[in-house]
Amino acid sequence: MDIKDIQNLIRFVAKAGVSEVKYKTKDFEINIKTPSAAAEGVTYIPQQPVFQQTAPQATAPVTSAPQATTPAADNDDSKYVAVKSPMIGTFYRKPSPDKDVFVNVGDTISSGDTVCVIEAMKLFNQIESEISGKIVKILVDDASPVEYDQPLFLVDPS
Repeated sequence: MDIKDIQNLIRFVAKAGVSEVKYKTKDFEINIKTPSAAAEGVTYIPQQPVFQQTAPQATAPVTSAPQATTPAADNDDSKYVAVKSPMIGTFYRKPSPDKDVFVNVGDTISSGDTVCVIEAMKLFNQIESEISGKIVKILVDDASPVEYDQPLFLVDPS
């Protein structure tokens, strides 16, 4: 199972509204728990080593506070489409420290363009835009932790 399959499984679990899913084969085991479960996290177990990624306790209030104020404060942003994080990890605007950022405010992007990188479990995943348009706002600071489905960019599709 590759990272895209794991991401799709996480999206499916989130949309299905279940609190926990376990998937096991002879090569690995993955446990996905949603925030409604007692402990939030994703566990990936290859044959021998165990990797566990859990959302830090301090991250939840930080990400929930801006989301609570966003609808009231940004009524004019309703015409924009959000590019959201497909995973939990650390958001980076550059492919590496010595390179330029992927996108800036005012840049025009097409569907499939790489807009950022999210590091999860020492893997750097390039995040591609699913929409075309103009970047209006960057909602996350560089090297900040992000949650699954957290808005990263606002795009004007017109």
